This record gives sequence, C-alpha cells and structure tokens, in this order.
Amino acid sequence: MYGVIRNLLFRLPPEQAHNFALKGIDFADRLGVLNALSPKIDALPVNVMGLDFPNPVGLAAGLDKNADHLDGLGNLGFGFIEVGTVTPVAQPGNPKPRMFRLPEHQAIINRMGFNNDGLDHLLERVDKRRYKGVLGINVGKNKDTPNDQSESDYRKGISAVYTRADYITVNVSSPNTPGLRDLQFGDSLKDLLIAIKDEQLKCEKEYGRYVPVAVKIAPDMDDEGIRFVASALRETGIDGVIATNTTVSREAVAGHVHANEAGGLSGAPVREASLRVIRGLYAELGDSLPIIGVGGITDGDSAAEKIRAGAKLVQVYTGFIYRGPELIREAVEAIRQIK
Repeated sequence: MYGVIRNLLFRLPPEQAHNFALKGIDFADRLGVLNALSPKIDALPVNVMGLDFPNPVGLAAGLDKNADHLDGLGNLGFGFIEVGTVTPVAQPGNPKPRMFRLPEHQAIINRMGFNNDGLDHLLERVDKRRYKGVLGINVGKNKDTPNDQSESDYRKGISAVYTRADYITVNVSSPNTPGLRDLQFGDSLKDLLIAIKDEQLKCEKEYGRYVPVAVKIAPDMDDEGIRFVASALRETGIDGVIATNTTVSREAVAGHVHANEAGGLSGAPVREASLRVIRGLYAELGDSLPIIGVGGITDGDSAAEKIRAGAKLVQVYTGFIYRGPELIREAVEAIRQIK
C-alpha cells in the first residue's frame, strides 16, 4: 500500500509532499486506523544512555521539526523519535525550492536551513502530545547568530527543552547554516562541548534530573578529524554521538540533474561515508560512549551493519520516505538477528 501512496506523493513537489504526508499520518491517527495500516513490530528492548528503548530503530531529526506530528509518528513503531532541529527564535529557512528528490539513488538533497517555528512553539506542542515513547529534541543555533556567540543559542536550547526531553541532541553538522560545521573542529568544538556540558549540569542541579546530551556530526571528515572528535567527546563527558548528518559530497550522484544543487545529500549514497565514521568512532571510543548510527539506511542489512560497526541505536529519515513503515519492521528484525 505504501508504494501506491508514495507514487502519488512523488507527483507533488518534495516539500509539499512532505507536509501532505505528515498531515495524512495525523489524519489516519485521529481516525484510529494508523495501527492497522502499519506493520506489527515486536519489541527488541535496549538500554542506551541510561534510557530504555522498546526497539533500537528511531526517527531522525528533520522530519518533524516542530513536534507537530508526534502522536501520529509515534504510532508507526519507532523505538524513539527525535524532533527539531529547533532554534531559539523562529526562522523561515532558505528560499524555495530547497528539497530535491533523486529516486534513482534513493536520495534527497535539502537545503532547508533550520526552518522552524522556534522553541516556544515546539515546547507547546511537546506539552500537548499523547506520545509517551522516548523523545529526543535536537537543538541548533539561529542563522544570524555568529559562531563566536553560538554558545548562547545552544545554552538557550538545552535549558528550554531540558524538562521535556528524554535526551537532547546538539546539531553542529548541518551544511545548510553558513559556518555551522566549523564548530566541529579544533578549539571551537572543545569550547562548545565544555559549555554544553556546563549547561547540562546546571540544569541537572536545577531540576534534579539528568538528561543525556548527544552531539550530531557530519560524514565529511577525515580519520584525524574523527579521532579528534572522539577525544573531545570523551574528555568533555558528552553522553553520546550521532553519526552522521548529510554530506556535501556529490561523488555518488555525479551526473544527476540535481547533483549540483547546494545542500546536504541524504539516503543511500551516504551509507558508506556514515559507516566509515561509525567504525572510526568505535575504534576510538569502544563501548565507553554510545553511537547512534544514521545515514543511508534503506533496508534491514544497512541497519544491521551499523550495529555491527559499533552503533547501539540507528535512525532513519530518507529511507523511511522511500520505504515507509515497513522499513522500521525490517530494520528491527535484521538487528534482532545479530543480537
């Protein structure tokens, strides 16, 4: 059935189809038929970052930026859902068109630019949710905030969502906010991680509850960069790392009509780059700091290989757009076979 729905949706421009599909999920949920339309997924419990997940397959940030669709998405069988990226102040993102499909490659290029309705809106939506599963909230900085003042935006995000999130993700790896990826390297990264940890501990003291923080990194770094990131995460006491975000490389889609569009490439072409980063991180960190694997998961095998490479959880986004809810079941079952 999803194949038929997808073919109809793919007749619409990508961003319009995205919004229409989410509204459709909400509508089916309100009618009480969403569970009947989704595959049954048997539990595969796992404990990561001190949290109990019913299964290790989650939804990556970006699909539900404002937490507007938590209840519907929460009934599809995901082990956890991550919303955002949310910035302190609402911002429109980049000019349209800003999302492009590459069906031949099971891929998408987007340059959305952290379009979101801001922290106040997201918190209001989270407070009204019926979804009771594990919730991650992904925070970022506003486009107009200079890098040397980015610490303030991340502190605002962490403190605002702290009491609502089960875990918090700090996004320093989107290619669609100018200069953001510069925060992944050298003293900029260490200084930011120190500030993030400081804000986390302040919130723990204030609210009497420890909420783990993960950092989301890019696939476009060499081995030395991976080792540096691993060392910085370990030294600053960050609780987890999400590997990886989208790539700026176009090598895997060279020649495609959309290959030269600016933005981040996601989907099947990112599979190997993401896997390389996960393996590199695991070689440095072992089991001392959990890795959440994301990027290029389009079937059970590509989910399981991330677990074999060292990830404790996985997330899907583009593969979910191409495959639908069946991908969740297939990924859970493939991971079950190697547990």
